[in-house]
Amino acid sequence: QVQLVESGGGLVQPGGSLTLSCAASGSISSIVIMGWYRQAPGKQREWVAVITSRGTTTYVDSVKGRFAISRDDAKNTVYLQMNALKPEDTAVYYCNTAPRYYLPWGQGTQVTVSS
Repeated sequence: QVQLVESGGGLVQPGGSLTLSCAASGSISSIVIMGWYRQAPGKQREWVAVITSRGTTTYVDSVKGRFAISRDDAKNTVYLQMNALKPEDTAVYYCNTAPRYYLPWGQGTQVTVSS
């Protein structure tokens, strides 16, 4: 099955930007919907953004206007561009299929927003 590896996280100040990458070990062209999820300390994992094979995107209200999800099936990679980051965005970010996840979770990538 496809293995997913997230990268690109780090420490940024409020208002800063990061771009996350989700690299798949195999083709994602057959996956209709890919998404980004995040899990903050002491909280449940939540859906953040999804993108269909057609390119249609949907976002959770808290990140609308700030985050942008994209996919490059030729590179088997999904991206999450994050702008105007807030402390409440601090979490471990994961990618997987959506709206239900069918692949094992990767290790995720830590995003910390702090001054």
